[in-house]
Amino acid sequence: MPSRILTALCLLLSVSLAQAERIKDITSIAGVRSNQLIGYGLVVGLDGTGDKAPFTTQTFRNMMAEFGITVPAGTDPKLKNVAAVSVTTDLPPFAKPGQRVDVTVSSLGNAKSLRGGQLLFTALKGADGNIYAVAQGNLVVGGLGVEGNDGSRVTINIPSVGRIPNGATVEQTVPTSFASGDSLIFNLDQPDFTTANALVDKINSMMGPGTAEALDATSVRVSAPRDTSQRVSYLAMIENLEIETGDDRAKVVINSRTGTIVMGQHVRVDPVAVTHGSMTVTINENLAVSQPNALANGSTVVVPQTSINISNGGDNRMFKFGGTVTLEEVIKAVNEIGTAPGDLMAILEAMKQAGALRAELIVI
Repeated sequence: MPSRILTALCLLLSVSLAQAERIKDITSIAGVRSNQLIGYGLVVGLDGTGDKAPFTTQTFRNMMAEFGITVPAGTDPKLKNVAAVSVTTDLPPFAKPGQRVDVTVSSLGNAKSLRGGQLLFTALKGADGNIYAVAQGNLVVGGLGVEGNDGSRVTINIPSVGRIPNGATVEQTVPTSFASGDSLIFNLDQPDFTTANALVDKINSMMGPGTAEALDATSVRVSAPRDTSQRVSYLAMIENLEIETGDDRAKVVINSRTGTIVMGQHVRVDPVAVTHGSMTVTINENLAVSQPNALANGSTVVVPQTSINISNGGDNRMFKFGGTVTLEEVIKAVNEIGTAPGDLMAILEAMKQAGALRAELIVI
């Protein structure tokens, strides 16, 4: 296979054979989730790289008023070392008051860089408007921006966004439904009836019949003890059980921006002919019967025999894919003639429209 094909086209064969997975790796418990928090604040101490937005000046005046200092009306503070920022974080489930979480600080105005800045006390609110954490601290900025007197500028990464490790302190706990009711619901990360059924069978075999029941392809209800300590140890045992997950649907994923194509193992092609450029590919699938002699132990089986003929150039401009062609045979055929990613995308899309590609075609 030409090396240029390997660099131009990335065909990944995703092996979808059933394999054992821990329950904790493929499910989540309903009601046990992280929560997004957001706040608005000021970063000070910048080396002349702050912003000049009007809301930054307004925020500065409001902050000074909180400390009993009045900025004369009509005066321009000319804040070169201050920037208005948004502060965001994800509050983990079961986070308790006093615990600390990381925060991300992003410029809202036209600040050139947040490097060297310090975030002032900022309240972080949830979707319900309540304050769940407060943030403050020195920023760690991975980006760098340098500007010359002639207007030339060099920027490395993004200097207008920074992080504060352990920069927020949790003030109150987000209530969950973990300790309420007689059952818990496990939600599969990837909905699948086969996997949901396997999950139910595994839990019932370990904990007794009727312990688990499938609600749909995603959710499985599991009976759980009411006592919180018993419920924790009970779930610790269940989440480490291993089950055989079901095979995923046959899919072909195309990234039109990078030229990446990913095909699942169960992709199949029905008989179809495609005209594209000057390439000619013929794939035929013949079924032969293999029958052992009378003295041999064995059984009669059907053996597929595949023949692939390839030519490039001339007046031949027709692909022919025979029935029951497998994914490996399709890839081998198109790679032998050096098909570019764009050509293969066009071929796959045309085959899907013709109803010959037995797979879900996803373009991202």
